[in-house]
Amino acid sequence: MKPHRIDAHQHFWFYQPDAYPWIGRGMELLACDRTPGQLQPVLAAEGLEQSIAVQARAGRDETEFLLDLARGNRRIAGVVGWEDLASPHLAANVERWGSDKLVGFRHQLQDEVDVSTFVEAPAFNTGIGWLQRRGLVYDVLIYARQMPEVQAFCARHDRHWLVLDHLGKPALADFGKSEAVFADWKRHLRALAALPHVACKLSGLVTEADWQRGLRQKDYDNIVLCLDAALDAFGPQRLMFGSDWPVCLLAASYAKVAAVVREWAATRLSASEQEQLWGQTAARCYGLA
Repeated sequence: MKPHRIDAHQHFWFYQPDAYPWIGRGMELLACDRTPGQLQPVLAAEGLEQSIAVQARAGRDETEFLLDLARGNRRIAGVVGWEDLASPHLAANVERWGSDKLVGFRHQLQDEVDVSTFVEAPAFNTGIGWLQRRGLVYDVLIYARQMPEVQAFCARHDRHWLVLDHLGKPALADFGKSEAVFADWKRHLRALAALPHVACKLSGLVTEADWQRGLRQKDYDNIVLCLDAALDAFGPQRLMFGSDWPVCLLAASYAKVAAVVREWAATRLSASEQEQLWGQTAARCYGLA
């Protein structure tokens, strides 16, 4: 049977300015509805069959919105939603969704003033433990500078998969300013990759470069450096492709984002390893049928 090819990270929304305050000046391209009907033609053009829709704002209504889109849509393989994971009513709240397409949750840790305090809170850790016992993934969304702050948290929750979004958001825009920027990110990435229950999405890199001035060849060279570092740290079995559509469109087309990873993988990975990258790892980690 031909393996499913999956985009492990993309977003949908019906745009409202108050609901998406992170879509700011210079990001007008994102200030419109983004729906499955828009994604699916570009997905198919790259030979991808399904995607995992990931929350783009906090709130239980975000989870409900994504699950409503996913019901009856075979192209949406799963939903990574939002929930108050510190709530004493977490179990009851999650049970109410009643969907086999709910595969995990995410919180915008990157926006927390004090990430260390947030991830060490007892109630939050109780919630993560409950998710893991239920076989639900937690997606870790952080900037490179915050990676050391989640090391102990990720080590503690080892009963199920944790997935690092966007390679920990390396500061590609700063790579040319100091060699230490890349070296520090790579060291912290390796520390997280040493935990065998942590997987990593090859996603979101084009918008970590200076996309407002337009991407140059050096930016793509830096992206390849990051992909090589991720492969060295995680190995081919714990990497998965994600487009980060439509956010990626700020910097590059869907086709370009896929092509960068495809061309890189073709010279680094065997045929079977490429199948893992393009869908099998996502299916395994998120428990997709």
